[in-house]
Amino acid sequence: MNENGSTVSLEPEKGWRNRRTKPTLPEVYRSLHIPKKGSWLKKFLAFAGPGYLVAVGYMDPGNWATDIAGGSLFGYTLLSVILLSNLMAILLQALSGKLGIVTGRDLAQACRDHYSKPVAMVLWVLCELAIAACDLAEVIGSAIALYLLFGIPLIYGVIITALDVLIVLLLQNKGFRYIEILVIVVIVTIGACFAIEIFLSKPDVGGIMMGFVPSTEIITNPVMLYIAIGILGATVMPHNLYLHSSIVQTRKYEQTSLGKREAIKFTTWDSTIALFVALFINAAILIISAATFHKAGMTEVAEIGEAYHLLTPLLGTTLGSILFGVALLASGQNSTLTGTLAGQIVMEGFLNIRLAAWLRRLITRLIAIIPAVIVTAIAGESGTAQLLILSQVILSLQLSFAVIPLIQFTNDRKKMGEFVNPLWLKIIAWMVAVVIVGLNVYLLYQTFFG
Repeated sequence: MNENGSTVSLEPEKGWRNRRTKPTLPEVYRSLHIPKKGSWLKKFLAFAGPGYLVAVGYMDPGNWATDIAGGSLFGYTLLSVILLSNLMAILLQALSGKLGIVTGRDLAQACRDHYSKPVAMVLWVLCELAIAACDLAEVIGSAIALYLLFGIPLIYGVIITALDVLIVLLLQNKGFRYIEILVIVVIVTIGACFAIEIFLSKPDVGGIMMGFVPSTEIITNPVMLYIAIGILGATVMPHNLYLHSSIVQTRKYEQTSLGKREAIKFTTWDSTIALFVALFINAAILIISAATFHKAGMTEVAEIGEAYHLLTPLLGTTLGSILFGVALLASGQNSTLTGTLAGQIVMEGFLNIRLAAWLRRLITRLIAIIPAVIVTAIAGESGTAQLLILSQVILSLQLSFAVIPLIQFTNDRKKMGEFVNPLWLKIIAWMVAVVIVGLNVYLLYQTFFG
């Protein structure tokens, strides 16, 4: 394969069923130069960016619903779930980046080139369902923000969000760095809003510290477990594993053992730092909910709109509600950018076909908009709140079908060569997979028999 990915490798590679084809996102493949000389910081900054696109998925509006519900019902208790989920995400995203750098395949392409066609098709359908669920959260979150800030009816807000495809197309045409810069600016905006919110809410520092210590009650309380798994689904995003393994290949690193090792190191640092920013934002939402609603005895606040309206009287200033609305709108629109890329990567990777970006986004948006319009029209704002939490549980249920192939591939010496996961990492990775699968099986049991 040449530098721009325009040719196809003719020989099947060792350890793969099918030969490697053109990369996904070919228009930006190896388009960003990495300096061969210079300081450690200069090289790190050249690699920095993809991690923040990944982090966006960990702070989308779906997280808000689960974090608000968890904070109002159980105070600071579920902070430990957010921390655990974030540590899992750091590990899995590091493996995802390594897979893309070492094999030259994203996770979707790796699944297509490893499994039989029927298995690959099932994985593709499951991944598309996860992206639709995530997109549903973005649509509803953005629509709620438009309603709260500008009074635009929810149904109209849902429809307006379909037009954001134009923003994505414009940025893609200008270059990948423009998308990364915009995403980072919006993340900083969201973080600043919540930093001020925490200051205004005056949370219990001791309660926060205790909240990061795991509690057995999370397993024994069915309602707490349901929200905890929703937080897990909202934090460790399955489509982000596909996204990360592709966008790390936008960097033009040396195709040597040393070059790949350096790329893995800087990419891991990039995603780890970005995900700690996401941890702060997710924890901040739950902390604010606990410090305002739970403290005031309002233990059933699960709707984003209700939280928006209650913040002003509880905090004693309209600034709290305004910052909340701005951060929500920024979160929804930011998630749109990465949702577009993930959808394109998954379809191109699994099916090896190319659709125009606007057409792919429009299809995904329609899948999300139709149920959102129906639920909004029938049940109003309360229905959208339940739909948000349900969308995150769907994401969590699909997560195993992305995590297990990722661990399997990065543990395979034939595929990874000298970069195969060491024994200690294999053990930790499979422990994470077992926890994810176990929690999801327990959730299904509680849902149908509990």
